Formats: sequence, structure tokens, C-alpha cells
Amino acid sequence: MKLKEILVNCNLLEIVGEKDLDILDVSFDSRKVAPGTLFFAVKGTQVDGHDYIDKAIEKGASAIVCEKLPRKKADNVTYIKVDNSAYVLGVGTANFFGNPSEKLRLVGVTGTNGKTTIATLLYRLFTDAGYNCGLLSTIENIVNREVIPSTHTTPDPIELNALLNQMVEKGCEYAFMEVSSHSVAQDRIAGLHFAGGIFTNLTHDHLDYHKTMANYRNAKKKFFDNLPQSAFALTNLDDKNGAVMLQNTKAKKLSYALKHDADFKGIIMESHFDGMLLKINGTEVFTQLVGGFNASNLLAIYGAAIALGFNKDELLVEISKLRGANGRFDMVHSENGIVGIVDYAHTPDALENVLSTINEVRCHKETLITIVGCGGNRDTTKRPEMAAVAVKLSDKVILTSDNPRNEDPEEIIRQMKAGIAEEDKYKVLSITNRGEAIRTAVALAKRGDIILLAGKGHENYQEINGVKNHFDDKEVLSEAFKEAR
Repeated sequence: MKLKEILVNCNLLEIVGEKDLDILDVSFDSRKVAPGTLFFAVKGTQVDGHDYIDKAIEKGASAIVCEKLPRKKADNVTYIKVDNSAYVLGVGTANFFGNPSEKLRLVGVTGTNGKTTIATLLYRLFTDAGYNCGLLSTIENIVNREVIPSTHTTPDPIELNALLNQMVEKGCEYAFMEVSSHSVAQDRIAGLHFAGGIFTNLTHDHLDYHKTMANYRNAKKKFFDNLPQSAFALTNLDDKNGAVMLQNTKAKKLSYALKHDADFKGIIMESHFDGMLLKINGTEVFTQLVGGFNASNLLAIYGAAIALGFNKDELLVEISKLRGANGRFDMVHSENGIVGIVDYAHTPDALENVLSTINEVRCHKETLITIVGCGGNRDTTKRPEMAAVAVKLSDKVILTSDNPRNEDPEEIIRQMKAGIAEEDKYKVLSITNRGEAIRTAVALAKRGDIILLAGKGHENYQEINGVKNHFDDKEVLSEAFKEAR
């Protein structure tokens, strides 16, 4: 592809060199540069791509996108100065792959909690209805039923557009993706054309990156501000930030809610561990999902499907068949009658939602044991909040390791303990080894008791001192149940 074709709509400030070049590949990682590559020098949180321009040229880069032109310029290399390399990376990469997002109906889901469930269930809903679809999620990426491992909630622009291009080539008509606040703030979704956007909620998370809740909210809002007039913007009015997301969007405004009037209104009629009876816009449907947070997720799925033209009656039938995403209120039963629940809840709000759901459904004669930790090298301010929520809504709590990464796991637990009142400390155990914590909970539990294993959900590893070791909560819990028979 010609360089000038890649640079369409890229807000160029200056070009030094030949613009009519043939470009064979694009990269923002100098290690992946080959002859004929367009290299984007992007300032990241850890490294600055401008420091690797010479390395990219040594490896054969034909052109360089940068925010600051180097003093010494190589012969036969074109330099393109821009005001935002990250944005141009997104737009330029989309152009390089032929703008695949314009060739299917792409729906983005953003918010603190619920993104994975909504994106995954929309994928399953439309796939089961006979459409070829793609999925980009925290758990996995899927191109028309072919599973591709996922490394980030939202991939980098090159991987993202490559995956979307694969979806187009495999005949996908729809694609559903999680849109993280990081990806919006870092312009990873620049250049993408969305058919719709969904907002779930906004609660305490990622302040290690965004610093303030206002910054975090504005990153989400930016996604809706940039939606085209042809798209729909579907928001949760039960969240105080729901209406904010629609303030400046050009897209068609739609809403869903359990507690407020909305375009898609839900009422929970009955709730059990095996599902709930939900009324949506006056029509009842039984779903295999459990809890108020899942009722809200289902309203988002219903609203998005209607906005995409799904038949209402057929939609309710398909919703009744849906099962939850892996690691989201994932139930494991022991042979002696203990109920285990594995959930990805890793924010105070998500943990409160899951525990509140369990408490709504249980009979309260049994004991609820919660195992919870907090990730290392992440927002430290939510650690005491997580412990406080667990203690308030559980009968017993075991504080343990999540992914300590490069932090001391015992120090993380110490910070969590700061949220526990003196009179509640009798309910709490601290066991640093997560496997031992799970086995201890099983040993303490008796028939009918409930064990919530929170924080890691679908993850099949535990990161300690920069090393990812195999660890699957559901697997370890199942083994502990067998050992305790």
C-alpha cells in the first residue's frame, strides 16, 4: 500500500521525504520492523518509541511517524511529523488493513463491570441465531468460531485491525468488543467505525492509571462522544454516570434500567441459584443467569440486539438459552453439598454485587465464606475497600494473594486489613498462598455452605515476581472438593 493512502485523515504537520512510497507493513515495536515498514514512534507509559527510531531504521524502516523530527535524518527515509503518534497509529493502521470495521457492524462495550459478560453473550446470541460473528474480549478473541488467545482487554491498534480484518475475510457480519478506558485514553480505538456503544457502569478501578474518577469517567465518555450519527449509544440509567455518557454523542440515544424509567426496563420477578425470572418491557423471560448485575447485563444485551434489528420474540427465546461467561458467577458443586462460586469480581462494586446476589438467594442458615485478594502493581486505594465489602457481606473471610506481580503479597494483605473494623477481625483469616486458602475454606465448609472465590475468574495463571505460574481457581477448587470427600 502507498504511504499516502495509509496517512489519509491522519492530521499531518510536516513530511520530509518521499510520500509515494510502497509500505509493506506497519509497526510501533522496533523489534518487529522489517524492510519496507512504516514505524510509529509512540510515547508509552513505560518507554518512548522516539528512542527507538534509529533501531527501526537499522532494521529497514522506510518511513517514520513521530511527534518530534530527529536532528539527524537518514537518507531514503521519509519522516512524518504529527501532533499525536498514538492517534495516527490507530487511523493509519485501520487504513493499512482497508478499514475492516466499516465492513461489519462493530459494537463496543465499556464500563467498569459487565463488559466481558455483555460482549460474550452478544456474540453467543448472534452466533446461535445463525450470524457469523467476531468477539474481542478479556477472556478470548473469536473469529467466526475460531478461538484466538487474548492478552489484553482491548488489543493494540495493529492486532485489533488485523483481527477485524480476519473477521471480514471469514465473512463475519457482526463483531462485539470490550472497550477499556485505557484503550480510549491511549487512542487504541482511533480509526474504528462503531455501529453501537454500550455503557455498563462506573465504579472504583484503574485509578493507578487515570489518577481521578473524573479522568476515568471522561475516558469512557470520549468513546460515546466519538460515535457517529449512524450508531446507537445505549446507557445504563441506574448508574449516576449513565446520562453523562450521552451528553455530547451524535449517536441515537437509548437507555436501560432496573430502577428507573428507560427504553428497556427490567424487573426481577424471582431469583434462584439456577436462574431468575425477569420481566423486560412487560414480557417475562426465565434466564439461567443470576443476580441484579446480570439482570442489568441482560437488559443491555436486549437493547443492543433490538437496536441491531433482532426480532423481539426470537430474542427472548435466545436470551432464555444464554449461559454466563467463563469465570463470571461460575458455580462448582461438591459431592457433599457445598456450593462453590468462582467470579472475576476484582473491584469493590463488583464484589458487592456478587455477594449481594448470593445473600438475596441463600436461606441464611448456611455459612458464606469469601476468599479474596487484590492484584499487585495496581490501584492500592481499593484494597481496604475490597476487604471491607467482603467482611460486611460474608460470614467468614480469607484474605489471600491474587496476582501479586512484583509486590510483596503479605504487604497487599496488610493494606486490605486496614479496611476491617476491630470488631469484625474475628471473621477474618489471612493465608498468603491462594491454593492453601482455597483448601482451608473447603475444610471449614459443611453441607449447604457457600464458598465465593473472587478476583481471578477465568484467569488460568497467577503472576508472582513477574512470572506467570499455572493457577486456575475453578480447577483448584474442584480438586479441593475431591480431596475433602
